[in-house]
Amino acid sequence: MDVRALRYFVEVVRQQSFTRAAEKLFVTQPTISKMLRQLEEELGSTLLMRDGRKLHLTDSGQAVYQRGLAILQEFKQLEAEIDDINQLKTGELRLGIPPMVGMQIAGSVSAFRQRYPGIELKIAEFGGLTVQQAVLSGSLDLAITALPVAEDLPLNTLTLMSHPLCVLVQRSSHWLTRTSISLSELAEHPLLIFNEEFSLNRQLVQAFHRHGVTPHIAVRSGQWDFLAAMVQAEMGVAILPEPICQRLDKQSLLWLPLESELEWKLGMIWREGSYLSRSAQAWIACCREFWPGAAPTLSV
Repeated sequence: MDVRALRYFVEVVRQQSFTRAAEKLFVTQPTISKMLRQLEEELGSTLLMRDGRKLHLTDSGQAVYQRGLAILQEFKQLEAEIDDINQLKTGELRLGIPPMVGMQIAGSVSAFRQRYPGIELKIAEFGGLTVQQAVLSGSLDLAITALPVAEDLPLNTLTLMSHPLCVLVQRSSHWLTRTSISLSELAEHPLLIFNEEFSLNRQLVQAFHRHGVTPHIAVRSGQWDFLAAMVQAEMGVAILPEPICQRLDKQSLLWLPLESELEWKLGMIWREGSYLSRSAQAWIACCREFWPGAAPTLSV
């Protein structure tokens, strides 16, 4: 059913005149007559009866009129909601963030909320590999993860920031004279590492493999603060991004640069070729402003 035909019919009933309805709707009278004939043909029922200059609704016409009022009101509400969404006054953004990334993007989240207070921001905290799958399945609009992502995944990426990796150790005389630690040397110590759902875990495992090193993994966890506590408890050493290390207790812990080409590179990902909502587009634009050096990499 054409909404215009329903709108014309309701207005004719309101005005009790084809001529006045045409003037109200800024169309010609023949246009209204044609649309109403088509509506009656589509419904297979006469809606209006003429009695001189008066118009009377048939039983079918009365039903269509009452339903039409409700439908047109709902349609008007829908238009208002769509306009609000287009103007970013309302909406929803589903964003995935690995647990240790939160502090790095707090500023951009605050800037986004101040600019678009009507958009509901739903944040899911999972490891990088988990949020990648959530983006691919459509349960998340966007996600922040460690880059690079696997080349065979249909994902677009936007690099936001990068930081060096450090080895977290106890602050003891054994380590105080050191300036860095190699991957090979790490094999001599129990290693505390993020679990398999984290992109950083995969990158470290691949780096060890390239160097022909088999690490002794003592503990896997999804929480960086737990790994730090395990280092304090003399359970081993951990590999963490430098910004995370900077937040730890300098009196009991020490972090040394990791001798490796690896770095903690964070970026935004979204599914290649998928529809991006206005709120998702606004978030990407906000991130570009917050990190002026953000560089996109489109998957091929």
